[in-house]
Amino acid sequence: MPKRILQGVVVSNANEKTIVVRVERRFTHPLLRKTVRRSKKYHAHDETNNIEVGDLVSIVECVPISKNKKWTVVPAS
Repeated sequence: MPKRILQGVVVSNANEKTIVVRVERRFTHPLLRKTVRRSKKYHAHDETNNIEVGDLVSIVECVPISKNKKWTVVPAS
């Protein structure tokens, strides 16, 4: 099964080697036919520890690193 890749905005980098990424998804409401926005926060591992709040990053699924961290930052290439 392929690993999921999500893209979002960094909302916190207060912890050491950890960032919090807000991923937003848009979908059409089944009854109202209106576009709805929903967001979810993910804790991701940042090995380099140099990502700032407001940066747009991609994260990829990985083995659990801690209780909350199951994602890592995709290195920019």
